[in-house]
Formats: sequence, C-alpha cells, structure tokens
Amino acid sequence: MLDIQGLKKSFGGVVATDGVTLGVDAGELHAIIGPNGAGKTTLIAQLSGDLAPDAGHVVFNGKDITTVPTHRRSHFGLARSFQITSVFMGLSVIDNVALAVQAHDGHSFRFWQPATTQARLRKPALEVLEKVGLAHRAGTIASAMSHGERRQLEIAMALATNPSFLLLDEPMAGMGVEESAAMVSILRSLKGEKTILLVEHDMDAVFALADRISVLVYGRIIATGKPEDIRNNADVRSAYLGET
Repeated sequence: MLDIQGLKKSFGGVVATDGVTLGVDAGELHAIIGPNGAGKTTLIAQLSGDLAPDAGHVVFNGKDITTVPTHRRSHFGLARSFQITSVFMGLSVIDNVALAVQAHDGHSFRFWQPATTQARLRKPALEVLEKVGLAHRAGTIASAMSHGERRQLEIAMALATNPSFLLLDEPMAGMGVEESAAMVSILRSLKGEKTILLVEHDMDAVFALADRISVLVYGRIIATGKPEDIRNNADVRSAYLGET
C-alpha cells in the first residue's frame, strides 16, 4: 500500500533520513522505532507531505505522491497525527471532530459556526468519538481535557477524514500507564480496518500491537521483521533495545 524508495532528507550537515526504503502492506500495523534523533518524525513528515524529500520516492496505492501537497494526500486516504497534540483548545470535542469532517468534505472555509450546528457533520463526528471512547466527552471544551484525552481526540480528528492509512507520530508520548493502555486498546481496534504506520517509544505498546517493526538508526533502516525477530536481533539490541 505504501512503497518508500531511497528517501533522503538533510538539514545542513545533518542527515535526517538516509536512503530509507520500506514497504507497508495493506491492513498491517507497521511500527518504526529508534533512538531520539534517528529521523523518525522527519520520515513521517515526508510521507505526509509536510516536508519535501531531497531524493527518493513515495508511492501510495500505486501512485507516486512524492511531490503531492499535504491536502491532496488527505483526499487520497492519508491522515497524520503529530508528536505534539494539535487540537482547537477553545472548541468542544465534537466541534473539533466536526471541523475535520467538514474540511475533508471540501466545504467552504466559512465553517466555524456551521460546523457547530449541522447534523450532517455532527453525526459522523459522534460516530468517530464513539470509536475512540470519547462520546461521553463530546460537549467538553478541549482545553479542559487531560493530555491522554487530547491524544485520543487527535486520533478521532484523523479518523474523521475517513483515511485508509494512518501516520501516527508517538501517540502515547507523555501518557501515564492507564492512558497508554486506553490508546493501545484504540489502536488494536483499528487493526485490519486501517493500515497504520506507527512511530512510538513505548516498547510494550509496539511489541503488543505491531505486525512488523522497522528500526531506524541515524536515518537508516537497520532491520525490518516480525516483533520476535526484532527483539532477538543482535544489531537492534546493540543500537536501541539494549543488551538484555
């Protein structure tokens, strides 16, 4: 479903991604792990269209999208969450999601008031909130939510664009044990329904969820395989997981 070939990105003398080649199959949850500074967020940004690569190609469902802008990638079925939560803090939970529904449908950007009132936007928004366990918080202002709930809301906003492929950049960052468990449950419920590329530092979550794992170190993929293969890979243990 996603075919990445020789993707490179440098910032001055710093090489963030160095010839990344990777394939993600339809329906799988594929995790990207690696130490801080390995180039994981830079890779996600190139896949979402937020950063243009210096070299290489990104092919999605057989179409080369390397130079396609972010908003068009969304309409092709790609959606992204960010390392730092990005929601409208002054709006209610359901209005945040309704805006995502409206933006994806391509309506006029004279949308602030209509999105809060139109049933055709709020009905699908509530359905998405049910999926991520936030329906009971629909009327809550986003700024009053916990960090974990805001991360769940961001997943809901991504789902509201009706994607076939989710790019998730550390969705469990900064979460406590209970919040992480809730997010793992949400992602597990999406497995098979959505294809997911997950960047995450929580190794318990990664090994519980992933069908395959790729390890990124200094901008290069050093290993790709099933969780048990990655856990037992000597090079991976040395570079990232630790010699245990």
